[in-house]
Amino acid sequence: MNALFRLGDRFVARFPLAPGDPEAMRHQLEAEARAAGELTGRTRFPTPEPLALGEPGLGYPLPWSVQTWIPGTTAIDDDPGMSDKFAEDLAEFILGVRRLDIRGRTFSGPGRGGDLRASDAWMETCFRQSQSLLDVERLRSMWTTWRRLPRYRPDTMSHRDLIPGNVLVASGRLVGVLDVGGLGPADPALDLVSAWHLLGTGPREVLRAALACDDLDWARGRAWAFEQAMGLVWYYARTNPTMSALGRRTLHRIAAS
Repeated sequence: MNALFRLGDRFVARFPLAPGDPEAMRHQLEAEARAAGELTGRTRFPTPEPLALGEPGLGYPLPWSVQTWIPGTTAIDDDPGMSDKFAEDLAEFILGVRRLDIRGRTFSGPGRGGDLRASDAWMETCFRQSQSLLDVERLRSMWTTWRRLPRYRPDTMSHRDLIPGNVLVASGRLVGVLDVGGLGPADPALDLVSAWHLLGTGPREVLRAALACDDLDWARGRAWAFEQAMGLVWYYARTNPTMSALGRRTLHRIAAS
């Protein structure tokens, strides 16, 4: 999470909100800038371009960054979930990311994108924290099945966090993608989380057809969306109700599908 400050019409300063070690934060911001640079201009959808790193100073103790400002409204505030055209745009973006040169890299973690079973400990935490919030026994049984889904496709490049807050829309179309610093190699099913985070039933099928997903790809994408949504519900229940509600909506869509 970052605090954002517009710098005129073209730029934005991003200040990380989580406390941390300045040197570790510098390495993270440098890695994010390299990742963002790989995507710049590689699809027709604008993404933030890294411009500069700021130094810690009076009033803020960590490095910070400056990047280009991408106009548009996030999918949190302008829901494109029933737009087939948006689903087609989203598929085009995902395919464009997948076509980036992986340069021999593989998923190195942490987080989503490797073996589903690597999330078992995290999921146990989610189930424990969600006892008073969700039907945990039903959800646990779903994870017990989905964690064993096999995988046969190699890593491709992935955005790795296609949630509504990272997607810009206008008139039901995709006009930009944010938070591209996590770009990297991962399970190609990972970016399919967007099918449940962002789309209603009809457009979800449009996305699936445009990406030519087989049953296993689709099931793994659903499992990754489930894993992320389970964390959103309880983790943000008090601090960010919008994110918590996103998790609930995604779980509802998954259960209904």
